[in-house]
Amino acid sequence: MRCDLHVHSIASGMCQTPIFDRFCRESYNDPTEVYTRLKKLGMSIVTVTDHDSIDSGEVLRKHPDFFLSEEVTVKMPEGTEMHLGVYGINERDHIEIQKRRKDFISLVMYLTEKKLFFSVNHVFSGLTGRRDEQDFSWFASYVPAFEARNGQMWPAANESAARLTSKLGKIAVGGSDSHTIAGVGLTYTEVPGARTVDEFFTGLRAGRGRVNGEHGSYMKLTADVFSIVRALAKEKPWTLALMPLALLVPAFTAGHWVNEIRFCRKWAAAVESGEKRPRMLWDMDSSLEANWG
Repeated sequence: MRCDLHVHSIASGMCQTPIFDRFCRESYNDPTEVYTRLKKLGMSIVTVTDHDSIDSGEVLRKHPDFFLSEEVTVKMPEGTEMHLGVYGINERDHIEIQKRRKDFISLVMYLTEKKLFFSVNHVFSGLTGRRDEQDFSWFASYVPAFEARNGQMWPAANESAARLTSKLGKIAVGGSDSHTIAGVGLTYTEVPGARTVDEFFTGLRAGRGRVNGEHGSYMKLTADVFSIVRALAKEKPWTLALMPLALLVPAFTAGHWVNEIRFCRKWAAAVESGEKRPRMLWDMDSSLEANWG
């Protein structure tokens, strides 16, 4: 049984780039088109992991092989942000998750209590901004799964994530992280012998999962950005006046790609340089205890 565990649709909201966040979406993928594409590429079950949203579920819940998930933007105890993939949820879970996502500890306690499956996404990426060394200790202590292959990430970043996943004894998952139709379903997680969604996640927890498919590349990223630009122009014709700026896309994506490589090298080296003691709740300083309490 195969599933792309990291997919975006138009429900992921607006992009995070300053100025463009006012009118450009993260993804223009139609949920129905996403579903059709995933099935065509051999995915046995289907989910969509939009940013802090389950709106695509309104369209796809009619399919018996669809299950509800989301990619949650979480605030860490040190003030940084990260993306957490949370799978097999319901509407009530979504409400509770959104209430708690500004507090990593509170959120993890809820997910653990509800026995929901969740993973750290794009472990060595700077997409969510700065990182703190203690973040990795929190991940090691409380998150059961790591995204060991992301279809948009530099191959070395995925390799570093896979090594860390193995070193910490975590569950490895993979997904395309595609914001365009072209990449959907090209990276996925497989659990041999599973026949249902429940059996799929039971198999993952039992260590029977495998990650397969493509890594990211500069060319793939650049093509995806051009695809989003075309979709933007179609949705908002007035942005055609900005199309000359599209000539800067290769330079923009090159800068982003170089920054991702630097980020990965820095943090992979820091994490792999030695054994880190797990971060525990009682390790929080007095100010964090006060805020949390």
